[in-house]
Amino acid sequence: MHTVLLIDDEQRMLDLVELFLLPQGMRCLKETSGEIGLEILKEKEVDLVLLDVMMPYMDGWQVCAKIREFSNVPIIMLTARADKIDLVKGLNLGADDYIAKPFDERELIARVNAQLRRASENSKSSKAVIRFEKFILDTEMYALHYEHLTTQLTYKEFDILKALISRPFKTSAREELLNVAWEYETEIDIRTVDSHIRNLREKLKKAGFPADTFLKTAWGIGYKWN
Repeated sequence: MHTVLLIDDEQRMLDLVELFLLPQGMRCLKETSGEIGLEILKEKEVDLVLLDVMMPYMDGWQVCAKIREFSNVPIIMLTARADKIDLVKGLNLGADDYIAKPFDERELIARVNAQLRRASENSKSSKAVIRFEKFILDTEMYALHYEHLTTQLTYKEFDILKALISRPFKTSAREELLNVAWEYETEIDIRTVDSHIRNLREKLKKAGFPADTFLKTAWGIGYKWN
């Protein structure tokens, strides 16, 4: 049984989402406070977080950033804001996906199941590492190593990076990377891939990796790992 942590300041929304997920065999932990939600995540085994953006005191973006300081658990943001800038902000902070309110029950279940399936497949990968020159992608710890440096990856960053490093020197179109990281039919904007790549570049640079040397943009097409 998968455990999903629901964080939303509206009890009605928590109850509604739980109503959708319980028939799927999922256990739901419900919390109206971002601060307490973080404590629960540190204390309990959680397979996925559904996180509302607009909350008092500590909003979803702040909670997302805090989670990424200690966990790579899949995060799906729930947002009533349609502004692409706001949506991209969540992705840049480490969220794996987002759903705009009001959402359809089937869409929510599809996205949750896709994230859980992806995480499970990654954890069961028989090939523990993928190597390219001095880079080592650890498929069990979801981490990238370069010489003495290491950086932790989110599931989406891992999926995209794995696709690129597995085919060095070959350009992967944005559509290909979107299909790699989001395997179900979706209306997610293709520019979401650009947001994850930008976030990945910044993370690698901050960790001291030579990101600009290896992670290349193929203008008008997609990206490649050289």
